[in-house]
Amino acid sequence: MSTKLTTRLAQAALAAATLATLSACAGSTEGKDVAYVARDVESLYAEAQRRLDKGNTLQAAALFDEVERQHPYSPWARRAQLMSAFSYYIARDYNKAIQNAQRFLSIHPGNKDAPYAYYLIALSYYEQISDVNRDQKITEQAQTALREVNRRFPQTEYAADARLKLDLVADHLAGKEMEIGRHYQRMGLWLAADMRFRNVVEKFDTTSHTPEALYRLTESSLALGVPEEAVKYAAVLGANYPGSEWYDRAFKLVGKHAEGVTAS
Repeated sequence: MSTKLTTRLAQAALAAATLATLSACAGSTEGKDVAYVARDVESLYAEAQRRLDKGNTLQAAALFDEVERQHPYSPWARRAQLMSAFSYYIARDYNKAIQNAQRFLSIHPGNKDAPYAYYLIALSYYEQISDVNRDQKITEQAQTALREVNRRFPQTEYAADARLKLDLVADHLAGKEMEIGRHYQRMGLWLAADMRFRNVVEKFDTTSHTPEALYRLTESSLALGVPEEAVKYAAVLGANYPGSEWYDRAFKLVGKHAEGVTAS
């Protein structure tokens, strides 16, 4: 997500926390130790906000934590909890961002800023998604968190952005299934490959990987000796993606190896 959009949504969720200048927060994440001294809550919070505005996000997070430590029963402490989570997110310390946002929700589940806390958790997982050649646990956690935002707050800006990201997450997970399926094909493990491609067609049918998955299922079905299944997958491919490269390839494959066979 772009820093600009993150800032705009953060401002909407945290107006009381004066986030009007957060567009400059994506710069330095200098983490020098901050000397903590007892001070009144307003000046302590203002200093944390000043550090955040200057881009010193880790210092800001530590100072927001100090607001809560020194003044746990102040209304400022509640704001500081979420601002600390946001500061850690901008600093790309996603584990602490998630931890602090979850803590905020455990203490203030019905707070007006709860939607943003859920959204911040989802963003923190989403920003850690790796490429399709690596383990996808984080991707699945991002998917779960984004779905939670959409389920709980469907009419909010957060949900609208979550739905867009869910499409990208699904495409990412489908890409991982395709990568594994193609690997199994190269190894001659046709049944294992078939299962992966079926997952794409059944669970991620709206993604960009579906046409290729149908073609790979055509290939796998022929290799497994069930040409009628191959004809079925080629027909589905032709009905839904008639002008695609994958349909042309499937049509030629079926014509060569399953001519005269009807779908089961």
